[in-house]
Amino acid sequence: MENNNNNDSLPRFWFALSNMIPPIGFFLYFRHKSQFPKKARRALIAALTGIPIALAAGYIMNNYILK
Repeated sequence: MENNNNNDSLPRFWFALSNMIPPIGFFLYFRHKSQFPKKARRALIAALTGIPIALAAGYIMNNYILK
C-alpha cells in the first residue's frame, strides 16, 4: 500500500528539537512510524545523534570550561 501523502518530511524545527532533546525525537518516532515512515526515521536519527553530542559537550563543559 502506497502512501500518497506529501507531508512525510520532518520540519527543521522538530529536527533541531529532536537533536537537542532526544526524548522528543523518540516520541516523534513512535508517533509517526506507521503513517509517515520518512519523518519518523529522521526524528529517530536526530535523537540518536543528539545523545553522543550531549555526552561529549557535557564532558568538555565539566572538565575544561567550568573547572
